[in-house]
Amino acid sequence: MIKQDLKTLEEKSIFVIREAKLKFNNVAALWSMGKDSTTMLALTRKAFLGKIPFPVIHIDNSIDFPETYKFRQDLAKKWKLDLIVADSEIRPDLIGSACCGKNKPDTLKKVMDQYGFDALIVSIRRDEHGIRSKERYMSPRDKNFKWDYKNQPAELWDDYSSKLDAKGHVRVHPLLDWNEIDIWRYVKQEKVPTNPLYFSRNGYRYRSLGCTHCTVPLKSNAKNVDQIINELAVTKDEERSGRSMDKEREYVMQKLRSLGYM
Repeated sequence: MIKQDLKTLEEKSIFVIREAKLKFNNVAALWSMGKDSTTMLALTRKAFLGKIPFPVIHIDNSIDFPETYKFRQDLAKKWKLDLIVADSEIRPDLIGSACCGKNKPDTLKKVMDQYGFDALIVSIRRDEHGIRSKERYMSPRDKNFKWDYKNQPAELWDDYSSKLDAKGHVRVHPLLDWNEIDIWRYVKQEKVPTNPLYFSRNGYRYRSLGCTHCTVPLKSNAKNVDQIINELAVTKDEERSGRSMDKEREYVMQKLRSLGYM
């Protein structure tokens, strides 16, 4: 896994976050309590003098891990987050997993409509999944959350599109250029708070976090950040190999993202 310059990555991400706050009227950020979205919040605090100047949304399907809920409670209090918890109903879904699939985008759409957000900061990375490599730093969605990945505006010389369809919004992706080991190096460098599920217990840890229904732990003896970094330097396993959604075929994930899945 290639190590990139953290200072360059940090500066780019902070620039994108500040651009979003400048260009849009009503910004929010998605937070799953995972390493990527928590790093994104840490970058936001750095961009705005220790504060997060917009609401933070957690789409809660009520079946996250107890450790995840405690982490949410503790960090929301410590960082004084303007936290919006949106309850996501678990129901049969013909497209993807019942706990994720189309259910989370439906819940998010209700929140976006209720609060009138026109931009949503999301902590996806290009290296996570093939379909996410097609994303832009600022990616328009229409009023139905649909993403036209075949017809996206070019992003040249740090000029990012802020054009909106009627009642649509823009997804902002400040972590696109980061990879998994970059995130952990930054967590170490900046002492970013971390969900304890990432660290090995009884020979297993979670490498990518979802809910209790769609995430399984992987064999690992990495009990701290340094050991995780060393493990990632030699592993050949996919980061999201413990996530059931990503074991489905590529076109299913592409279909879900085109419909608004994160």
